[in-house]
Amino acid sequence: MDYTHLGRTGLLVSRLCLGTLAFGPEADEPEAHAIMDRALELGINFFDTSNVYGWQSQKDWSENVIGRWFAKGGGRRDRTVIATKVYQPLSDWPNDGRLSALNIRRACDASLKRLQTDYIDLYQMHHIDRETPWDEIWEAMEVLRAQGKILYVGSSNFAGWHVAQAQEAARARHFLGLVSEQSKYNLVTRDIERELLPAAQEYGVGVMPWSPLQRGLLGGILAAEKQGRLPGNRVAPESLERYRPQLERYESLCAELGIPPAHVALAWVLSRPGVTSPIIGPVSVQQLDDIEGTLDVRLDERTLTQLDQIFPGYKTAPEDYAW
Repeated sequence: MDYTHLGRTGLLVSRLCLGTLAFGPEADEPEAHAIMDRALELGINFFDTSNVYGWQSQKDWSENVIGRWFAKGGGRRDRTVIATKVYQPLSDWPNDGRLSALNIRRACDASLKRLQTDYIDLYQMHHIDRETPWDEIWEAMEVLRAQGKILYVGSSNFAGWHVAQAQEAARARHFLGLVSEQSKYNLVTRDIERELLPAAQEYGVGVMPWSPLQRGLLGGILAAEKQGRLPGNRVAPESLERYRPQLERYESLCAELGIPPAHVALAWVLSRPGVTSPIIGPVSVQQLDDIEGTLDVRLDERTLTQLDQIFPGYKTAPEDYAW
């Protein structure tokens, strides 16, 4: 396993981050625990969850599943860099959601209880809160850090100017501020190349791409379609038809390379400047073992150029649209 620093911090995390969105709803607890055990065996030390994952499924919450795994001992908690999130409301009651100081405090305590731990390594804002001032947000995070409940703060689904705004507000308070940002980023969805990626690099914020396979679109979907394996797939039919011509070229290129499409897509994300760890979401140990092989894939310049031709990206703003 390869490791890198999370943004500008001294914290070392694996180049792959284990996403746990499916733990509870799709992967039952025994399977989820087996996946996490295998992840540690493979050297993956970075796990991502949220205080709402699994909540609406009427099954188990991801944080609860992870907490019972931590409770098994064996160094599981000590070997894991755990990241969770706050923002989404869990009810329609006032203050049960968003980023007020009150909700940040309550949500953090609830996550700690579910995770059965006394600290969270990376506490992430799941969405920008345009109605709460940054001084309030940062003061709440500073209190949690002073109490030893969190170590680092990250964001998710922020725009580039949100990162700049957050960092300048933190700098004025002499606080570390954001160290990471989770954004949707893959060969098909490359919007963050205009402003978010440059902002993150400028401020030393590590980027954690989510949906690196575009919900399976980049994982060999046309080959699966030919084999009749599409029922239950997460890809919307209109999305498949929209990208079908590009996917035909893409899967043909992967066949020429002799590399599975999912590995090519992940290897591409790993090659992008500013990217720390793409978030993978296996629902079985077998899927995890298959994904782990991505780290052995190195795409040469010719292949990267071909991928750009199939799935064009963006220049940094304003050059992308002004000149």
